Amino acid sequence: MRAIVGDRLVQHGRVVGVHDQVSEVVEVMGAEGGPPYRVRFADGHEAVMSPGPDCEIKHQDIKYPASER
Repeated sequence: MRAIVGDRLVQHGRVVGVHDQVSEVVEVMGAEGGPPYRVRFADGHEAVMSPGPDCEIKHQDIKYPASER
């Protein structure tokens, strides 16, 4: 699992009725984009996470100006 600052870390709910938790990667603390990651949740709470098998990284969409396409 590799991430860069700005990617989303999605932790899937493991129990029926528990929603996914989505956070933003604000710091990559491992080598070459690996965990652990410092993440920020929508309520402003920050945590250091080493994602398990119930997590996935959603990479940010990079939008290039028309002049660079």
